[in-house]
Amino acid sequence: MSLPRLAISIGDPNGVGPEIALRAHPQIADYCLPLYCVDPEVMEQAASLLGMHIPEDFDMIALEQPIVIEPGCVSPEAGRYSHASFMKAIALTEAGETDALVTLPIHKEAWMQAGIAYKGHTELLRDHFGKEAIMMLGCHQLYVALYTEHIPLKEVPAKIERNALARFLLDLYRATGFDDIAVLGLNPHAGDNGVLGDEEREIEAAITIANDTLEAEGLKCDGRPFFGPVVPDAAFTPTFRAAHRHIAAMYHDQGLAPLKALYFDESVNISLNLPIVRTSVDHGTAFDIAYRGKARLNSYRNAVDTALQLSDNAPSNS
Repeated sequence: MSLPRLAISIGDPNGVGPEIALRAHPQIADYCLPLYCVDPEVMEQAASLLGMHIPEDFDMIALEQPIVIEPGCVSPEAGRYSHASFMKAIALTEAGETDALVTLPIHKEAWMQAGIAYKGHTELLRDHFGKEAIMMLGCHQLYVALYTEHIPLKEVPAKIERNALARFLLDLYRATGFDDIAVLGLNPHAGDNGVLGDEEREIEAAITIANDTLEAEGLKCDGRPFFGPVVPDAAFTPTFRAAHRHIAAMYHDQGLAPLKALYFDESVNISLNLPIVRTSVDHGTAFDIAYRGKARLNSYRNAVDTALQLSDNAPSNS
C-alpha cells in the first residue's frame, strides 16, 4: 500500500522552516512521502549552517530560484522564494500529485518587500481558489476560527455585519460539522447590553440567521450549533473550555492570544472551505533562533498528521 504524499512549502529560507523540515523528516517519513518545494542547493546551505546532512530520501522539487540564506534577515529575495515555494506546493496539490499541502512559516514583511500583494497564506488561497477560506487554529482540546484575520484592529468593528458574519458561520459549520460553537462578542463583557458597544446586536442577528438557515435546510436536527455572543474573557477559562471546545472569534488576537498561551506547541493552522487540504504550523519564522538548532517540531508534526487525517490518509501512529 503506497504512502500518502504531501507537498511541503519551505517557508522563508532565512527562518526556521528548513531546520524544521530537516529535523522532522525522519519521523514523518515513516508514514508519508513529503515532497519539499525547495532547491537542493538551498537545502545544502541550510544543512551546512545546521551541521546536518540531508537524508537520502529527502525528496525535493527545484524552484530554479537560487538564494543565499541570511539567517534571521528580512529580505525581498527570501520573500520571493517563500512565495514561489508556496505556489509550487499549491500547484502540486491542485493537480492531484500530492494529497495535501503543509506550509512552513513565511515572513509578511518579506512578502511586502518582494511586492507580493498578500499578507499571508490564507489571503492568497482565498484569491487563488475564489473561495472564502476560513483560518482556524487549534488542537483537539480547543479550536478557534477567525472571522477577521490580518486587518488593523480599528477596522474590525465595521466588518461586523450580520449577513457577512452569518455566511462565515454557515461556512464554518459546513466545513467542520462542529455542533457546539461559541461566538464571541467584540466588546468587553460582550457589550453589556449596549453599555459598552452595540456590535453585539449584529452578532446576535448573525447567530439567529445562521441557526435558522441550518434548521430550515434540515442540516441540524439536534439543536442549534451557534450560541452567544459569549463574553470574550470568559470563553477561555477552564470551566468554559471543559464544556465548549469550538470558538468563533471576531478578530485575530482575540482568539489567538489565549489559544497560544494555552496550546502553543500543539496547535496547527487549518484552512477551511477550500477544494484542497492545507495545514500549517501555528508560529512564525522565529528569526531570533534561526539556524541555532532550537526550533520546536510539535506544531509541524501535528500539522502533517492533521493534513493526512483531513485527506483521509491518517498516519498509522496517530
